[in-house]
Amino acid sequence: MTIDRALVAGAGLMGHGIAQVLAATGRSVALYEPDIARAVAGRDRIAANLKRSVAKGRLTPTEREALLARIQPTDDQAAAADVDLVVEAIFEDVDAKTALWGALDRIAPPAAIFATNTSSIGIDRLSAAVGEARRQKFVGMHFFSPVPVMPLIELIRGSATSDETEATVRALAADMGKQVIVSADRPGFIVNRILMPFLGEAMRAYQEGLGTADDIDAGARVGLNHPMGPLELADFIGLDVCLGIMRVLHEGFGQDQFAPPAVLVELVEAGRLGQKTGRGFHTYPRR
Repeated sequence: MTIDRALVAGAGLMGHGIAQVLAATGRSVALYEPDIARAVAGRDRIAANLKRSVAKGRLTPTEREALLARIQPTDDQAAAADVDLVVEAIFEDVDAKTALWGALDRIAPPAAIFATNTSSIGIDRLSAAVGEARRQKFVGMHFFSPVPVMPLIELIRGSATSDETEATVRALAADMGKQVIVSADRPGFIVNRILMPFLGEAMRAYQEGLGTADDIDAGARVGLNHPMGPLELADFIGLDVCLGIMRVLHEGFGQDQFAPPAVLVELVEAGRLGQKTGRGFHTYPRR
């Protein structure tokens, strides 16, 4: 199947990056948010990203303008009526995702592939929102942040996902310069199944007073040769996102290592969500 036109639902941290990498392959992209101002803001973030690329000599000004011209902000779900691919990149909430998928299933062409950027929620659970015929074209396509930089995509097949759908997503990922790993449809998939217990244990160490946030992060950076400490990484991901993923994992497996630490719950309830709010385990901009 050929993918020429796509709709990305969600223009936030992940969605605007997905729209950018799709448009960079020459495809036309509708960037959807129910509030047009948020869709425009997502395109503006892409414009800023590309401006930096021009300054670094990675793009010419002409290439930047051509790429931006392929991205159209919209607040109208009817933009899905003539696309070959829909990528959903809204927040990790089952009800919100299934409501969106149910609406788009009634609009998008029958041949369109539906790909969810969920980082933890089961594909069969989400694909239940669409008609049975669509489920063979429903797949997990989990990007990593920042999308234009990170070279990995987790491909997650649901029980009904067809071989043709997987092959099309693999070809698209190759066009975007991404490496694909395939995960079974289990809570958290591969990367977050490994990552979240690590972040959770670092949070528990901090909660117990084992070390300061700076010392715990330095221990991972220097002692384990990690590029970023676990508390820094949690702040970068978003503490609300981490909490949502941990809850999915804990619900799915029921094991203590997946339980969200109390300090994480407290920070999220206090509105300290990490870099995006200026405070999490650390304060930003860090000096």
